[in-house]
Amino acid sequence: MKRTSLGDVECPVARALDEIGDWWSLLIIRDAFDGVRRFTEFQKSLGISKGILTARLKHLVSIDVLETAPVSDEGGYQEYVLTRKGRDLFLVTVSLRQWAEDHCFGKAERHSILTEKVSGKRVPRLSLQGRDGKELDASMTFVRKAVDLDTPRKTGARRAAQR
Repeated sequence: MKRTSLGDVECPVARALDEIGDWWSLLIIRDAFDGVRRFTEFQKSLGISKGILTARLKHLVSIDVLETAPVSDEGGYQEYVLTRKGRDLFLVTVSLRQWAEDHCFGKAERHSILTEKVSGKRVPRLSLQGRDGKELDASMTFVRKAVDLDTPRKTGARRAAQR
């Protein structure tokens, strides 16, 4: 089945999924955050075929999430390193991890835990805060479509005056 490209839609979530939305890419990125750098290490960690891994690594390099660097101790080998764009996915992977901890495991089911290196303590829950410092949830936000960005947002007072 041919995959539909979402690379030209106006939705940032759709574009992100177009670039990194398959599970192998996200698992490669996760492993890169965990310090995996070599092809054979990715293959061993993920249990993925050479062909699929080669294609995913090539794609992640082509979109500048990973870059290749020569391995200093061995001639001809290369390793895969997260770029700035790749490192910017850290919050995405932490958010996905925390969502899965809440919704994909039973209460007594064991799973890995993300911890801070210095303290050894569990990484705190992520939360989104508004400009006033208060925690936001979906009911407190809305998406302005690209076509609306050229039009100033109507405040409640303006809308009431126009009724």
